[in-house]
Amino acid sequence: MSLPVRERAPRPGGGRHRRPVPTSLPPDAPMLVLAAPGSAEGVAAEIAAVVRVDNPQIEVRLSPVDELADSLPSGRDAVVVPLLTWDDPAVLAAIGKAVAASGSGAVVTEALGPHPLLAEALHIRLAERGLARADRVRLLNVSSPVDAVILVTVGGERAVHGVQATAVLLASRLTLPVVAASLDSEPGVQMAAQRLRAAGAQRLAISPCLIGHEAPADLVQQAAAAIDAGHAEPLGAHSAIADLVARAYGSQLAS
Repeated sequence: MSLPVRERAPRPGGGRHRRPVPTSLPPDAPMLVLAAPGSAEGVAAEIAAVVRVDNPQIEVRLSPVDELADSLPSGRDAVVVPLLTWDDPAVLAAIGKAVAASGSGAVVTEALGPHPLLAEALHIRLAERGLARADRVRLLNVSSPVDAVILVTVGGERAVHGVQATAVLLASRLTLPVVAASLDSEPGVQMAAQRLRAAGAQRLAISPCLIGHEAPADLVQQAAAAIDAGHAEPLGAHSAIADLVARAYGSQLAS
C-alpha cells in the first residue's frame, strides 16, 4: 500500500534560481514565454496554467519551440523559459535561433534542473507509486521499498551527463544509490540495472527525469518491464515545475 504523499509548500532554495517572482511588477515587466519542445498542448499547457494561477502578476505565453519566433512579442522584453530538466543543447540552440529570427530582445534562461526542488518532485512521484518513503524525516523507521533507483532521461550520453547532478540530489534525499541512464540509447537502462544488481541492489525503481513531452508515454513502462522494476510517473505539471519556472523568470528580473 502506498503511503500518503504530502507536498511541501514552496520555499526559498539554493541553486541557480534563487529568487521568486516579486508580488508586484511594473507595467512594462517582461512577458514570460514558456518554450515547449514538441506540442504546446497536454502537459505543457497544464504547466502554463499552474504558472498563471500562482503568478497572476505575470503575463504568461506558451509556445512550441518551432513556433517561438512568431510568439515572441515585438517591442517588448520577454523571458523565455525552456521546459527542460537539463540543458539540452539541441533544444537550446533551436530556441536561440528562434529568438534571433524574431528580432526581439528576449532573454533565454537555463533549464529547470538541476535543482533541489526538482529532486523533491522526483521523490514525490516515486512515493506516489509506493517506491519511496513519503517523508524521510517522519518515517525513518520504515524500510525502503526499493534498493536503488535508475533516473532515466532521453538523449544518450549527453543527456545522462546532464542529469547527473539531479541524480546526486535525489540519492541524497532517498539515501539510496541513484544511477542515471538513457531510455533511447546507451548508456541504457539494462546496463544500469546490471550494475546495480551486481552491487547487490535487487529491488529497482525507474524515476523519469522527464516533464512528459520528451518521450512516448509507454517508453518508461517498457523499460521498467524489461528489468522487472517499478516506475514513477513523469514530473508533469507538478507544483515544483511551476515554481522553478517562476524562479527562472525571477532570477532574470533580479539580474
